[in-house]
Amino acid sequence: MSLKCAFVFAGQGSQAIGMGKDFFENSQIAKDIFTEAKDRTGIDFETLMFNENENLAQTEFTQPAILLVSVIAHKLFVNETSIKPVITLGHSLGEFSALAAVGALDIIDAVELVNLRGKLMSDACANQEVGMLVSLGLDDATVEDICQKQRDNGKQVWAVNYNSDGQIVIAGIKKDLEELVDVLKEAKAKRAMLLNMSVASHCPLLQSASAPLEAKLREVLKDNFIAPIVSNVTAKTYSTKDEALDLLPKQLVMPVFYKHSIKNIDDEIDCYIEFGHGNVLKGLNKSSSSKPHFNVSDMASLEATVAAIKDLQA
Repeated sequence: MSLKCAFVFAGQGSQAIGMGKDFFENSQIAKDIFTEAKDRTGIDFETLMFNENENLAQTEFTQPAILLVSVIAHKLFVNETSIKPVITLGHSLGEFSALAAVGALDIIDAVELVNLRGKLMSDACANQEVGMLVSLGLDDATVEDICQKQRDNGKQVWAVNYNSDGQIVIAGIKKDLEELVDVLKEAKAKRAMLLNMSVASHCPLLQSASAPLEAKLREVLKDNFIAPIVSNVTAKTYSTKDEALDLLPKQLVMPVFYKHSIKNIDDEIDCYIEFGHGNVLKGLNKSSSSKPHFNVSDMASLEATVAAIKDLQA
């Protein structure tokens, strides 16, 4: 049986101290990638990811660390199986991991690129107190209407991550988000909580980061897609360098339509395989799909997923 698999990659919020350590300790391939990534970026990824520290929460370090684990997980998986994706996608930062998985980015170029992306995002937010907030239990239209009314009153808040039915992340100025908590609860949100984020992703506050990111993308992207990628911006697929150059800078300032992406592709695939620390996307996908969802986050889950895929093919 020929399986139609979607390869998926998580974004910020999936990080944790200790992620990638099992790969590093048990795979020479992983160790070599760690070394190459350190040589290119100057980041000591072993210290960053394996020891308690505050840097892992800073976006310029968070992004390359998450991508590093994701691309290692993917590389180890493809070394063990002949499965190729029919489609790939990532949540926010995860879209860059997907680009590496389909051959549109060299792995180490991708690590360097998202390190730069994180710096550009931090710089764009440097002179403002910004943040992100998650709303649970309200529909899209209600949250969008609330945010629009807040902007009409001079506040800077935007619905930016459509994660699953009833779960939307809002970005903006931190004090405006703090005031928004009570507004959302009055609208019967089950929960409205500020997140531990150092930037305000996917909103107009990041406009200054778009042009320099596009310039770097133009240098490193390759027109070599082995499978299409679902864009966060459109929830539709693309498979060329020119399309990526148009969409990825926009991704900085436009919402992530993740749940829409899953709904758009679910009928086309048999299962999802998530690469990287944990299985954050499995939880998000539950509201949009009933298809099997596997993950590769360490050596044990790698072995289990390879075995499960073989069983499905039998």
